[in-house]
This record gives sequence, structure tokens and C-alpha cells, in this order.
Amino acid sequence: MCEHHAEDSGRARTGRGLVSRRALLRGSAAALGVAAGSGLLAPAPAQALNLYNPFSGYPLTSGWQDHINRGSLGGIDYAMGVGTALPAADAGTVTNIADNGTGGHTVTITHGDGYRTQYMHLSRFAVANGTWVPRGGIVGWSGGAAGAPGSGNSTGPHLHWHLITPGGVRVNPLDHLGGGGGGLPKTSTEQDGVPGPVMWRRAQNWLRIESGYTGPIDGVPGPNTYAALQRNMRNWGYTGPVDGAPGPNTWAAVQRLAAAHGYTGPIDGAMGPGSWRGFARFLNQDRWD
Repeated sequence: MCEHHAEDSGRARTGRGLVSRRALLRGSAAALGVAAGSGLLAPAPAQALNLYNPFSGYPLTSGWQDHINRGSLGGIDYAMGVGTALPAADAGTVTNIADNGTGGHTVTITHGDGYRTQYMHLSRFAVANGTWVPRGGIVGWSGGAAGAPGSGNSTGPHLHWHLITPGGVRVNPLDHLGGGGGGLPKTSTEQDGVPGPVMWRRAQNWLRIESGYTGPIDGVPGPNTYAALQRNMRNWGYTGPVDGAPGPNTWAAVQRLAAAHGYTGPIDGAMGPGSWRGFARFLNQDRWD
């Protein structure tokens, strides 16, 4: 859905005139490839950073090489509905760039190690320039609808993500994940029995995989999340309507699921810390990352 972005159009001067920055990068890459093939130079391994992938619950619709093949300097695209909350892949300081050429509304997060993550085609920004955000803090909302404000040249709702090195080179963030293994973070509800956004993000991803949930992985449960939960809970004895309005029967089924994961309390449809701990123990399985 992404095409070229504004910063792809930089030019560099050589003794033979103007050449594209893209051509120089491709030439450098080709030279490295020849050297590596000759045994003179091996490619350096990607450096693992303190990044996690906040978007692993969404379909990846256009990969790094896909962007390169289209003439872009690279990026990855995730399909998500307009208005999806965008968490920071790590803590850092935010810079907002409105109408950033073909990239549309762009947020840049500068991290403590000098690396920068960028999200493009936003519909709205969440914080002011210069704001420090924690890891997982919301920095904006996705966009990308064709022709909508902030979409740039996007032809459909999605998020474009890339990473920039301290030296200014764009790289694939998925090659540098070191803070969470590329999946959703584990929820602390397993320890403290208090449900929160991380637990619900994991629940939404589980329900996306198993029960037809198609909403955002944003940690804010609503009728769509609860309806998918009710569909899934038919596996655990729920016989009520799939209406997105959970009541004691829904929660009693959740308690039966929790009982299979360490919950030892009553099946009474009244969720408490013990119920939530068992439910979270189920959700913290790696398969729901």
C-alpha cells in the first residue's frame, strides 16, 4: 500500500553530476555483496536493540524487500483499521512531522541509543513535539485511507514502520528486535491479578487467531472483543448469546478456562484476582505473542 516516501528522494553530488541516494545505497550494497561472496568481507550481524514489535498482532502486508523492489529505501507495512493506537517500540522522544510528503503524517521516536523509529500515514498525533514517551506509550493513531488527511500516498489503511540508525541509514526494525522477541509483551496480570491493557492486547491477539476477532490489538476491550470472547467460550460451556455484552455466564466460562491454568476458586461468574491470574497464565503462552 506504500509507495515511495519523501525522504527517499534525497540526492548526492558526484564528479559526474547528480545521482540518487538510492542508487548510491544500491551500489554500496552490491559492492558489499561481491566482497562477501569473495570471502573478503562477511556481512555484519544485525545489532539487537531494546525494541519490541508492537504490531505483531496485525497482518504484515508488505515486507522490507517488497519496498526495496518498488524503489523505496525500505519499510514494512501492517494492515490495521484507521484510528488504531500506535505504541512506541521503545522509550524515546517524539517528533511529529505533519504531511511528510508521500509518507503523510509521520511520527519519529528518538531512542536513547541514537536510533530512531518512524511510523507513517498517521491520522492523528497523540503527543506534542519533544514529549518523552515510555516503551508502549501511545504516540498516535493509524491512518492511510486513500486521500484522507495525513495519508500521503497511501492507497489503503495501514501503518508503515522503519528504523533509522544513528548514521541516518534506514534499516528493517524486525532485524534488530531485542526487547520482547518480536512479539507482544507478557502481561503482569499473571502475578498481580489486575487486568490491564497488556492483558487485553494479548487476549485480542488470541481471539484474532482463534475466534474471528478483526478489531484493533489496542488493549481496550469493547463489544467486538467481548463477542469474540463469547464465541470462544462456547468451548468452555458458555451457552448464552454472542452479543458483546459479557455477564456472569460469560465470566463463568472464562473461570473454567482459568481453572485449566491454575485457578482453584469457585465458578461463580464473578472475576477476581485468582480468576484473572489463571486467565493471564493462559494468555502468556508464547503462541499468543
